[in-house]
Amino acid sequence: MDTKSRNDLVALLEKLYQKHQRISRELTRPEVINNREKLKTYSREIAYLKPLHDKYQRYRSIRQQLEDARELQTIADDVEMRELAGEETRKLEQDLADLKERIKESIVTDVDREARNVFLEIRAGAGGNEASLFATDLVRMYSRLSELKGWSADVIDTAHSSIGGIKEINLHIRGRNINKYLQFESGVHRVQRVPETESSGRIHTSTVTVAVIPEVEDVEVSLDPKDLRVDRFSASGPGGQHVNKSQTAIRITHLPSGLVVSCQDEKSQHKNKAKALKVLKSRLFEMEQRRQQESISSNRKSQVGSGERSEKIRTYNYPQNRVTDHRISGQNFNLEQVLDGNLEPVFDRLLKRNVELKINQKIQSLLN
Repeated sequence: MDTKSRNDLVALLEKLYQKHQRISRELTRPEVINNREKLKTYSREIAYLKPLHDKYQRYRSIRQQLEDARELQTIADDVEMRELAGEETRKLEQDLADLKERIKESIVTDVDREARNVFLEIRAGAGGNEASLFATDLVRMYSRLSELKGWSADVIDTAHSSIGGIKEINLHIRGRNINKYLQFESGVHRVQRVPETESSGRIHTSTVTVAVIPEVEDVEVSLDPKDLRVDRFSASGPGGQHVNKSQTAIRITHLPSGLVVSCQDEKSQHKNKAKALKVLKSRLFEMEQRRQQESISSNRKSQVGSGERSEKIRTYNYPQNRVTDHRISGQNFNLEQVLDGNLEPVFDRLLKRNVELKINQKIQSLLN
């Protein structure tokens, strides 16, 4: 972190510290206490600012100790005292650097959003049947990741290709801090390998698109029943004869937006409808958030693009047993380990990158 960035971070912390002081005073005023909406808003802000307030006080304390240790190291006549002051200086410098990283992460972390369950949608893109086979590999990768993390992954809806691969699948993943990690999976995943049907041994390139949609609470999105068309049909695919004989599958169309959601993994029509409504509400919420973001930056692309080969976030290269995440420079990852669900090294790098990007945006937005 250069000097300007350090100064900007301190200025940002000071601004957030002052905001905490101001809101704390507001929360003691009767007109705020008796106003439910204001009280709710201020309470939410103070819950975000309080940890930063405490860390900033700790930061100022360490910084003062560091200045004192440096001064003692300069003015001390005794050699042993200078050495002790030097050791203390190095320790405090490391403590300050570690605290800065924790502060930056706290500033940009949306605890509520990161803790949400998600709907993970995987679709075969360019590459035909080979893309559908790779989509199947990604489903296994995320299933293994869920096992390793202690999450649960339930199938909402699936469509298969003619050779048994997955054309499209929607998974409901539930557990702890899911969106903290899976938020980075949205985009185009490219695979380079020799298909089993390729007799000449030529490497093919195919793509699969992944969309991660955080689950929302019912109170966050309201639906007018008049805006919904609900169709019932017989489920297909795995599930036995029972699901094929009765109309348990549900398809819901949101008429104003044209969004269509299907669910057929449950044997109960009511359970399928409830799940489909959850998916629909989450998609509508995400669509509105994206619309707001795009109104700020009209050239911003949607999270998955069109599925063309060039719009990639990650490449899985089978001949070289290598995974390259194109948002991380200078490092590749072991293909077999990644496909077996070991995505921790990738997530660690992406989390650090995300913090740096967001902290710079936060500094610019709050200090300008």
